[in-house]
Amino acid sequence: MSPVSRRRKRATSSRSGQRVLRLAEPVNPEPCDCPACSDADFDPQDLIDTLVAGAADLLKTDDPIEAELFAASFVAAGDLAGDGFAEALDAGIVPAVAEIATPESLAVLLALDAVHASSVAADAARRLLSAGVPAPSWADEVREPLQVGQCRRFADPAGSAAMLVCTFDRAGRSYGFVIHIDHLDCDAAANLVLFPAEVLDEVVSTLAENSRRAGVTVTEESLDPAELRWQVERALDARADHDREVDPAELADEFEDEDEEGPGYHLLAVLLRAWIRALPEPTRPAARHHDGPAAKLPAKRRKSAPPAPVYQIKVGLRGAKPPIWRRLELPADTSLAALHDIIQVAFGWNDSHLHVFETAYGDFGVADRELGYRAEAPVTLEQVASGVGDRFSYTYDFGDGWEHEIVVEKVLPRQAIAYPRCTGGRRAAPPDDCGGVWGYAELVEVLGDPSHPEHGDRLDWLGLASAADFQPARFDAAEITQALTEANHR
Repeated sequence: MSPVSRRRKRATSSRSGQRVLRLAEPVNPEPCDCPACSDADFDPQDLIDTLVAGAADLLKTDDPIEAELFAASFVAAGDLAGDGFAEALDAGIVPAVAEIATPESLAVLLALDAVHASSVAADAARRLLSAGVPAPSWADEVREPLQVGQCRRFADPAGSAAMLVCTFDRAGRSYGFVIHIDHLDCDAAANLVLFPAEVLDEVVSTLAENSRRAGVTVTEESLDPAELRWQVERALDARADHDREVDPAELADEFEDEDEEGPGYHLLAVLLRAWIRALPEPTRPAARHHDGPAAKLPAKRRKSAPPAPVYQIKVGLRGAKPPIWRRLELPADTSLAALHDIIQVAFGWNDSHLHVFETAYGDFGVADRELGYRAEAPVTLEQVASGVGDRFSYTYDFGDGWEHEIVVEKVLPRQAIAYPRCTGGRRAAPPDDCGGVWGYAELVEVLGDPSHPEHGDRLDWLGLASAADFQPARFDAAEITQALTEANHR
């Protein structure tokens, strides 16, 4: 069976869009079994004939989502085949399909127009309609505008993962997506789930139940449609970058197991990209994946502008188990140099090592041409993180490698109180120079075992009289706020 026909069979299955897929852990990328990767003989006309013949099933359905899944499967297969597919689709495949001039070929063109960001298929479909080729029953419905419904984000407190849930309405039919985002994997999309919107409550209940079983209490918030689009595009783009690094042969092996599981990730990613184009354009720049070029830094707030709002940020120490984090409130126009000082105080670091902020707009720290670091003092927090959900990294001590993830949780009105302040957190931070996350874990183990041969040496190194004075679980937000206030007045 050809790559096209295999994907077509799955996409037009009666299960497509008709069931809630089990919400699972991040899955491996979908494989590419295109002719280029499988070394199979490739006949372009055979591909066209297979595509049009497969559209016969589309003449029997009245739900346009079946047509969209059909086209998405073809586009996904082409995208996996390599660069240049979009150009080949517009310049060769679409004209060849249009020449057949049958109801099946018209169905193909209408379906492609629904998911492919080009007017070529739409123009070809209009010509066939004008020539009297009969249209499928769903032709008018698929061209109706999509309306966004629910836009919600569920996240775990540790900031490692999130689920975006969104629903779309069109001509009386409603469907939804769950987008599983792995924040520890460059904010990439780990899995996509398509479901009929009437089971939205069941989907949300499943998310809550899975979280309870994992011992996690998730937070929930509503997003405006533009923000939802920004977060979805960030996740899909990061995943696409990662997929390009996967061995095509490995992907091809994995693909063989997907036929019975419903639409796979890449197919749904094509459909989701098409649907979110109906949402408002994001107001902030597109997120940059770590392999891409730095975006242009937004302009700094003007002195004549209103006072900056307050950001609630969460600063978490990556790799720490149990989690170690601080929740801080500070003006959005705080400089990155000042943010460095704030983090040092909040975590009890002694500022004796180099540091760097890694953002979508470049790396900032003590200016260093050789390392590629730009000066941090002129740059403000709101320039590198313009809204809720934005995140970037802060690394302190390149030897021990204390990596912190910083995420904007809320944008708050400024109150008549002192900033910065600490409003939450968990556990004491490790001492400087203890060897990073793994070294700290060993330190905790040694100090917890009076019989350990290094127990006394570690106490001496820390300047402690007793292991009882070592309290890794201790955290006091008021104490940190007081330290921030004192540091601010020095």
